[in-house]
Amino acid sequence: MKWLELAVYTTDAGIEPVSAALTGAGITGLSIEESHESAYAFLKEAAVFWDFADMDKIGVDTPCVKGYVADCPENLPTVEAAKKAIERLRSLELGFDLGSLAMTVVSVDEEDWANNWKKYYKPLEIGDRLLVLPSWEPEPETDRTILKLDPGMAFGTGAHHTTRMCLEFLEKTVKTGDTMLDLGCGSGILSIASVLLGAKQAIAVDIDPIAEKIAYENAAMNGITKETFTVLIGNILSDASVQDRIRGKYPVVAANIVADVIIALAPLAKTMVAQNGVFIVSGIIDERVSDVTAALLHSGFSVTEQRSAEGWNAFLCH
Repeated sequence: MKWLELAVYTTDAGIEPVSAALTGAGITGLSIEESHESAYAFLKEAAVFWDFADMDKIGVDTPCVKGYVADCPENLPTVEAAKKAIERLRSLELGFDLGSLAMTVVSVDEEDWANNWKKYYKPLEIGDRLLVLPSWEPEPETDRTILKLDPGMAFGTGAHHTTRMCLEFLEKTVKTGDTMLDLGCGSGILSIASVLLGAKQAIAVDIDPIAEKIAYENAAMNGITKETFTVLIGNILSDASVQDRIRGKYPVVAANIVADVIIALAPLAKTMVAQNGVFIVSGIIDERVSDVTAALLHSGFSVTEQRSAEGWNAFLCH
């Protein structure tokens, strides 16, 4: 199926009136592209959840509102109505800059947005022992430990540097019979890998309820049952019931999150890492390395190894 994509170029201030104009013309399927500055401001506001190493890749040079209708003769009046609505918008004095309001209409092929990304996610060798295998790929002949994975709607495929560096640290630190705690588990990749590497028990925690379903499905795909693998949902920093359920001493604790959460988490993590155990942290952009290092040292950890890749950093702590 083909679609008509109507793109109207505007300003951040113009996004709302342009969206209203297109909706009023009968186009309800909209996508919005904000400027670099606006996207950065949003991410700065939500800094507890996000960090980016390449801010120039966030947002666009010229804000744009895109609308979509099926490419068929019946929708041509809707397209004309949209053009007229944007022309009317040009004539209004709203007291702020709407930009050029230039409009393009192109025919595009329908895409399977839910599955197209899969063609870029291929088997991935990590470290000396692991092979992360997408669930839809055939199992190859290999001496590596295979970790089957379908990340679904949860973060964590192994392809990003933050996850890969954590897996490399886990490969060298997890010992047979260990218990492991995965804080911010996403797809469950780190905790599942730990069990496959020899851990007898892994507990995975995430703030997003989606993670519970995805992580359990990925564990089952690898032959790991709920007797060995437990997923808890809640905010580890504020949820006392979650803190009570994970209370204990773990030879391996991992947190692949963001700098601000790691900083806040460090004192609690120190109470959970067993004597001679390790705390693996990742998701730290270059600009936050000193902040995270200071927080870890203040909480009583020593940073024994640091790995870096394309603006991202991971620490192995004792």
